[in-house]
Amino acid sequence: MSNNRPLRVAVVGAGPAGIYASDILSKADVDVSIDLIERLPAPFGLVRYGVAPDHPRIKMIIQALHKVLERGDVRLLANVDFGTDVTLDELQDHYDAVIFSTGCIKDAPLAIPGADLDGSYGAADFVSWYDGHPDVPRTWPLDAQHVAVLGAGNVALDVARILSKHADDLLPTEIPDNVYEILKQSPVTDVHVFARRGPAQAKFSPLELRELGHVPDVDVIVYPEDYEFDEGSMAAIESSNQTKQVVKTLTDWALADPSGFSASRRLHLHFLHAPAEILGEDGKVVGLRTERTRLTGDGTVTGTGQFHDWPVEAVYRAVGYFGSELPGIPFDPIKGVIPNREGRVVDATGEQVPGVYATGWIKRGPVGLIGHTKSDASETIRHLVEDVESLPRAAHGDPEDITTFLKDKGVDVIEWNDFVNLEAHEIALGQAAGRERIKVVPREEMIAIAKGVSAPTA
Repeated sequence: MSNNRPLRVAVVGAGPAGIYASDILSKADVDVSIDLIERLPAPFGLVRYGVAPDHPRIKMIIQALHKVLERGDVRLLANVDFGTDVTLDELQDHYDAVIFSTGCIKDAPLAIPGADLDGSYGAADFVSWYDGHPDVPRTWPLDAQHVAVLGAGNVALDVARILSKHADDLLPTEIPDNVYEILKQSPVTDVHVFARRGPAQAKFSPLELRELGHVPDVDVIVYPEDYEFDEGSMAAIESSNQTKQVVKTLTDWALADPSGFSASRRLHLHFLHAPAEILGEDGKVVGLRTERTRLTGDGTVTGTGQFHDWPVEAVYRAVGYFGSELPGIPFDPIKGVIPNREGRVVDATGEQVPGVYATGWIKRGPVGLIGHTKSDASETIRHLVEDVESLPRAAHGDPEDITTFLKDKGVDVIEWNDFVNLEAHEIALGQAAGRERIKVVPREEMIAIAKGVSAPTA
């Protein structure tokens, strides 16, 4: 680049995808200055606000992300909402390139009757609530004894586990106080997880599945009549060690003697049941209707025309995440992603949008685990580096220009040192209660603590 200054790059979204992209770009053979722009007052995205609080091993990923941001060569500008506080035109006035890594935070739609009934909930909303997301309500209506969870992935397992687990067993975690108090009052006795395909097609991680068997005072029940394998299932078991482990764990549970079940809560895993309708009365959920399915030989299923009604008072839809459209940015409403070619964003005509890139779930859709975003980010950064000489030059490329611009607009920007204040406060709150951390939930309180306006009260 010319003009005697580093390449200026904004990465919008400070979750794992954005931080990995920033880290990889910082180590590329380019003189670069990177700002990581985040809508929330805290970084780390779905690791902070999408992973269940009783999964500390997964949350260890934060330590690696933490090390990237504490180095100082990637600047955090949090509490800055793209589309409200700053537009694409305004970013391009301050940066030579912009990478979008905003992820997928909404629930994918489920097109069955009754999905909009009172008592039918999106799993993403529930996860945001129990993880203390600052932009969701502090309360949640936990008044059902019998609950259905639709889905065969790790999010479905997380939701089912949090619903069935006793609140006191979550106290050692960073669960927010308001979440603990509501879970403590939950009358739930039975949580039913429904998967439309067979055990060999489940997308559970072996570790997450095994953890279910260690939840105190919760029996895991798998039904032998749901156990069916076709040629495609056997091929999946033989070719994947992960699938083999999942099937073994499920098999052990299916063979368990029911006379040994004595817990006060039960978590039922049902296979070969496709949700057909959420049943309601007076606008409220009163049941779930599923259609029995059968494997067709290649691991897929077809309906049998046999239906079963399950008396439940709440349904949680854990059928996947979906991307959100960003103002002024091309969007594919069918796939829920920013259209791109290997990270280079393209418009409706297929032409590359100069200086605009994407990475993570908003680039490829909500598939893969957190670690998979590294290779995805590498691809995007490789193309950005290839494009360096052709990138349009920002008129206001001094790093202080954007902070002055945001300050003049009245934006309370949270930088890394501010977040460190918030983090220290949360840790102090936890230590005072004999816990590792207690997460601060209200946005205004997060900002005040980060800025030193509100002193820690641990």
